[in-house]
Amino acid sequence: MRAIWKGAVSFGLVSIAVKLYSATEEKDIRFHQVHRTDGGRIKYQRTCSIDGEVVSYDDIAKGYDIGGGEMVILTDEDFADLPLTTSRAIDVLEFVPADQIDPILFAKAYYLEPEGQAAKPYVLLRDALQDADRVAIVKIALRQREQLATLRVHEGVLVLNTMLWPDEVRTPDFGFLDEDIETRPAELAMASSLIDSMAGSFKADEFTDNYRAALQEVIDAKVEGREIVQPEEAEEAPAAAIDLMAALKASVERAKKARGEEPAKPAKKAAKKAAPAKKPAKKSA
Repeated sequence: MRAIWKGAVSFGLVSIAVKLYSATEEKDIRFHQVHRTDGGRIKYQRTCSIDGEVVSYDDIAKGYDIGGGEMVILTDEDFADLPLTTSRAIDVLEFVPADQIDPILFAKAYYLEPEGQAAKPYVLLRDALQDADRVAIVKIALRQREQLATLRVHEGVLVLNTMLWPDEVRTPDFGFLDEDIETRPAELAMASSLIDSMAGSFKADEFTDNYRAALQEVIDAKVEGREIVQPEEAEEAPAAAIDLMAALKASVERAKKARGEEPAKPAKKAAKKAAPAKKPAKKSA
């Protein structure tokens, strides 16, 4: 891995020199745009929309559209005095319980590695976070932008998760939220039963990207000149059921069958034994 940023974690009066590494990588299969007839790569030129001339990188500036066709142009000098250009600090603001942070705020994850003689304070902060069972809320200047982030421990390494600002999360505005929709207790109980029948422990290694694997198989077959084997057709999704209870019951039985459990058999009604016929009473003499 290659470090993409160097700086220091400011922890009270303690400064911990660190290197920042991207903790994740996308595994998407990437393609180039090519000419269909000869496979030549497609190239694009940067042209001005006004005079149509090709523009070099040296002549490109940043423009902010203020509407009405007007543009404010910002140069490198305009950005030079901003505090983010030279800031190399990860400032710890506070320590909070992890369950107080909604996962929707998380953006990207980075590993932190201690640099030079910073291993001892690095391990101290790591162990203190684990003992307190909290995460650190920090601020960092990354890619010319001030970002909110968290510091937490993952497999013995400090992980920095950049976060969205609260005003960057959209408020859900859907019509059904204003409707008075009630669920019956029987439906809720059956839905809970379905959740219980599908409960498990999350293990990321058990899940794979089937589309990427199939696409890679197509590419490999093209390279080797093999015949492409069509993958098995996926099971069609069932049509929307009108009877919600019936759909829930069928889903529970299906989940149990997938787990190898015997579906619940309907209880048989006990047959009533016929009472012995009463003998007619003898007439007295």
